[in-house]
Amino acid sequence: MAEFNPEKINFEKLNGLVPVVVVDNRNSQVLMLGFMNKEALEKTLETKLVTFFSRTRNELWTKGETSKNYLHLVDIKPDCDNDTLLVYTIPAGNTCHTGNYSCFDIPNYTSLNFLNELFGLIKDRKIKLPENSYTTKLFKEGENRIIQKVGEEAIETVIAAKNRDKKEIINETSDLIFHLLVMLAEQEIEFSEIVSNLEHRHRK
Repeated sequence: MAEFNPEKINFEKLNGLVPVVVVDNRNSQVLMLGFMNKEALEKTLETKLVTFFSRTRNELWTKGETSKNYLHLVDIKPDCDNDTLLVYTIPAGNTCHTGNYSCFDIPNYTSLNFLNELFGLIKDRKIKLPENSYTTKLFKEGENRIIQKVGEEAIETVIAAKNRDKKEIINETSDLIFHLLVMLAEQEIEFSEIVSNLEHRHRK
């Protein structure tokens, strides 16, 4: 976890409490707002399960202790005044008591941030070329092989779509996206450039 000093947190402004904004580490979507006192923060750090202080019950409660939809701690970032916390988590299930993914009725886009992580890993493979890595093998085989693989996966995706085979469409599309990212890395084009271009087109 990133450097975080719980001793710096100011619990005095709200009579021993600090607001806690919980986000999904996989996509930065806001899941809920809660409050922690010093004991709740200490328990969160100790158990790696996000724990709050209930103002209505006047007691600590670990999110998910009844539903098992725990919030697994990834990181904590204080704001500039050290009196509000941004808590990054991996939710074990839907967060809201209504059964929704988020208490703010935000849709679950769990896979979006993973694409950035995957592209970062691919670029790292290009630099370090670790042994026994398929991505390393592609980079060593060179530009033509990478482009060939993109073509092959595109054709296989089209065939799967024509056959209306959902499982194969998902598998072949995944292969195509992966090899497209490898191609971008080989061509030294950032994934963010593609996203920016799509955003620009969307605004027209």
